[in-house]
Amino acid sequence: MSEIRLQKFLSQAGICSRRKAEQFILEGHVQVNGNTVRILGTKINPDCDHVQVFGKKASICPQLIYIALNKPRGVVTSCHHPGEKIVTDFVRLSQRLFPIGRLDKDSSGLLLLTNDGQLHQMISHPSFDHEKEYDVTVRQAISDQELQLMASGIVLNHKRTRPAVVFRNGPDRFSITLKQGRNRQIRRMLAKLNHKVKSLHRIRIDHIQLEKLKSGKWRYLTQKEIQRFFSSADMKKICSKH
Repeated sequence: MSEIRLQKFLSQAGICSRRKAEQFILEGHVQVNGNTVRILGTKINPDCDHVQVFGKKASICPQLIYIALNKPRGVVTSCHHPGEKIVTDFVRLSQRLFPIGRLDKDSSGLLLLTNDGQLHQMISHPSFDHEKEYDVTVRQAISDQELQLMASGIVLNHKRTRPAVVFRNGPDRFSITLKQGRNRQIRRMLAKLNHKVKSLHRIRIDHIQLEKLKSGKWRYLTQKEIQRFFSSADMKKICSKH
């Protein structure tokens, strides 16, 4: 195998995303042939170089895994977070998996995990425009005008959020579908309207539905579900760039 960048190797090995791999490298958690590497862009040959992360051997796994998990509230979306319960604690497999995208600690619901670095890159790419649907309950009644403001966009850090699809499900409950993933976006939008979140539950990512999957449980994605990601025109366009 030809040389590849260290962060790409860690992603393909199912350790974490490329972005997280860069963080691990900078923090000195990655060793190549017994030497700590802190330089981004370092290249290795997976056939002859020995890589360790947090003292554990890393290697590219030929079996690709795709999983849907119903993340409980209070669990951190991370593949390494000392002192906290993390999402990978719920999936006891020999392959090392990492989450695609974010779901904050106080939120629950659908989360995808994989050891396929390419899929992670494609889904996380801003050009993909995949939808994420949430069921939200706030601590007091929310008005139609406030829901319309959330649908049309709210300014966060001097930048307006993209339009969203919002439906009322009760006096204090609604569903919202986003096509972007800004950090804690829904909570921050509601804070702008002086609302506090009582519960925030993700029920869909693109064509993947949470449905009746119980909290803390997981399932493998079907071949059809996986193929739908790779068959989209946007995915093919992004794939050609990487």
